[in-house]
Amino acid sequence: MRLIPAIDIIDGKCVRLSKGDYDTKKIYNENPLEVAKSFEAHGIQYLHLVDLDGAKSSRIVNYKVLEQIASKTSLKIDFGGGLKSDADLKIAFESGANQITGGSIAIKQPEVFKNWIQQYGADKIILGAGAMNEKVAISGWLEESNEEVIPFIQNYQKEGIQYVICTDISKDGMLEGPSFELYQRILEQIKDVKLIASGGISTFDELPKLAELGCEGTIIGKAIYEGRITLKQLEKYITNLTGF
Repeated sequence: MRLIPAIDIIDGKCVRLSKGDYDTKKIYNENPLEVAKSFEAHGIQYLHLVDLDGAKSSRIVNYKVLEQIASKTSLKIDFGGGLKSDADLKIAFESGANQITGGSIAIKQPEVFKNWIQQYGADKIILGAGAMNEKVAISGWLEESNEEVIPFIQNYQKEGIQYVICTDISKDGMLEGPSFELYQRILEQIKDVKLIASGGISTFDELPKLAELGCEGTIIGKAIYEGRITLKQLEKYITNLTGF
């Protein structure tokens, strides 16, 4: 299972929210590049970078942060937040994103999102399924849609989607443990999906459990910043997996 630390950006700074609520913003570092370099120094290869300003304003905003991290580290970055147009996508990939995550657009403008899958390939496009009460949440998780998570993922799998980031918003940033039951149901009902678990990771012991369920990756945010999971622990986990 891939370990994917998260950096969420507001005003160019590294922050975390609780349950996607912007009023709960806590700044952890003014320099996201410094954070990314510390991940890289501990053997981490992947990064989940979220433009929270972009998610709120429905257009890419913090692409300079993406550009800086992509040019000064070797991290493979998946980038999301506010990607709404072909122009946004072009900026994200030109700024160094390896993959992009689309959430709201997959609900609000499905034809645009399907076109991205066709144009860039399923290995480049991740479906973002933020879930509130098992309904897909949109617009930076500020709105709940009528789409249920499992059929939503199934419909896009028919369009070629392979990678899905599923976040239980009620768990996100709460350090109360991830949504094991939701992930188990998704993996039982949807075969061959590369499910990336996100939200609520609070202790290192939860990671092997997610791997056992069959998650392809897991995104870890606040647990790192609050010292609940250390980069040394993640480094050891990666070393044990790869053998070097």
